[in-house]
Amino acid sequence: MFATYLIGLREGLEATLVVSILVAFLVKSQRRDRLPQVWAGVGLAVVLSVFFGWLIEYTSTSLLSRSEDRELFEAITSVAAVVFVTWMIFWMRRAARTIAGELRGKLTEALAVGSFAVAGMAFLAVVREGLETALIFYSAAQGAAGDSGPLLALVGGIVTAVVLGVLLYASALRINLSTFFTWTGALLILVAAGILKYGVHDFQEAGVLPGLNDLAFDITGVLDPTTWYAALLAGMFNVTPAPTVLETIAWIGYAVPVLLLFLRPARRKPAPAPTTTVTERGADTGTEAEAEAATTPQRA
Repeated sequence: MFATYLIGLREGLEATLVVSILVAFLVKSQRRDRLPQVWAGVGLAVVLSVFFGWLIEYTSTSLLSRSEDRELFEAITSVAAVVFVTWMIFWMRRAARTIAGELRGKLTEALAVGSFAVAGMAFLAVVREGLETALIFYSAAQGAAGDSGPLLALVGGIVTAVVLGVLLYASALRINLSTFFTWTGALLILVAAGILKYGVHDFQEAGVLPGLNDLAFDITGVLDPTTWYAALLAGMFNVTPAPTVLETIAWIGYAVPVLLLFLRPARRKPAPAPTTTVTERGADTGTEAEAEAATTPQRA
């Protein structure tokens, strides 16, 4: 359940931060009249995300009659969820510093177009997080059929994210978002490794991949599946005491290189050397002076 709580917290906080940026910009710009359109777009995104989650579950449980088809469907959604998780955590690390400015710029353009543009901009900004959450939750909660725990954990994570977002917006709480997204990103990589391992197992059960009975190791005597800590490891990262060879290769082959790439310190781009132009008298004119002259209004 911790894995689904983490998914709800991470995705929920990203969506909450996006909404708070939009709301703060409208409030500071004295455009409160556009807030209803923002909330309408956010509400539509939430409804579509819930419908998408229901559609995935309905497809798996009702539309697919053969067990092999269900296993194959779950395997494909698992791989898709891993792709989305990987893209999301690396995108957030790269765009965290510029996302506020980009959102403000897009919202400014939407305000110039009209109400539908504002609602559409808010919808697109939130629906990506919602669709990702639905897909990742479905993949992470596989094997927990009939258990409401994962769903409650997801809702708990989203509620926690909303509370944190409101406190951040009200400046009642200050957290280091860079550190938060780094730690949650690393944990989500391990969760994604477990989802990929589960997907490989489904491919094996569907007959697409071989080696269903070829175990890499069996440490059941050490890691008893009936213990609470074994259940915790299985629920969080899909670490099981008797995985197949392909499952083990998939887990390690994804988790190790992706973690190393994610935790590798970002290279800072060196500041570009100021270019100069030589005037007829041989004097140097710096680019900063040129920029200042270009942006300074001319007096009559």
